[in-house]
Amino acid sequence: MSDQQIRFDDGAGYEQMMGKWSRIAGEVFLDWVAPAPGLEWVDVGCGNGAFTELLVDRCAPRSVRGLDVSEAQIAYARTRHTAGIAKFQIASAMELPYGSASADAAVMALVLFFVPKPAIGVAEMVRVVRPGGLVCAYAWDIEGGGFPMEKVFSSMREQGLVPTLPPSVSAANIDAMQALWERAGLLHVETRQIHIRRRFTDFEEFWQACLLGGGTRAALDKVSPATLQAIKESSHAKAGVASQDGFWVDGWANAVKGVVSG
Repeated sequence: MSDQQIRFDDGAGYEQMMGKWSRIAGEVFLDWVAPAPGLEWVDVGCGNGAFTELLVDRCAPRSVRGLDVSEAQIAYARTRHTAGIAKFQIASAMELPYGSASADAAVMALVLFFVPKPAIGVAEMVRVVRPGGLVCAYAWDIEGGGFPMEKVFSSMREQGLVPTLPPSVSAANIDAMQALWERAGLLHVETRQIHIRRRFTDFEEFWQACLLGGGTRAALDKVSPATLQAIKESSHAKAGVASQDGFWVDGWANAVKGVVSG
């Protein structure tokens, strides 16, 4: 992720906590964006490369340049990538290390709310994409309750704990995304919501994945065993739907796309 107070420095842990979610949402997102093959992409805040690999698998890109502020995430992304199409480096979303008009498309996958000044991040994507190219993003609708861990967060708040949230959560509101893209001068701006569901073997698998995430584990490590058990039981009651084939958890993200003018 990019420029955040919440740090993800465990690529394998991030894969279980959020990488799989990113891929499920990313499938729907790419169906909607419907990019042409053979494009040169910039994947801003690529994290451990979960969405980068989806781009490579689904979109037949000519190249992908992935960047992130986390050295550990970049290291994991390099390890998992075997196709030789993607290149990764450490860099900030607000200062992309690429020349102007040097790419065909730029994307932020579950990243926009981590950028301290989202308008600068969007402007940087516009700068590096050629006229007629694509600038797009999707992000959890945190304020609207769409974050898959929201029920855990709700249970934490019941116990007086304040979950650590990204610095720019309001930027992921669908109207805010529309406004950011339009103010950046992008044309043909469209938005949509992406509703998804992920299967876990049982609640315990979901709970353990939640403990890998951002500031959640740090907050829960400080509480008493009794409080932790209360949060866990409350989360179990709220978080998903158990069935014969697993424990299903819902989430939704907001998505936006636009075309660079000129």
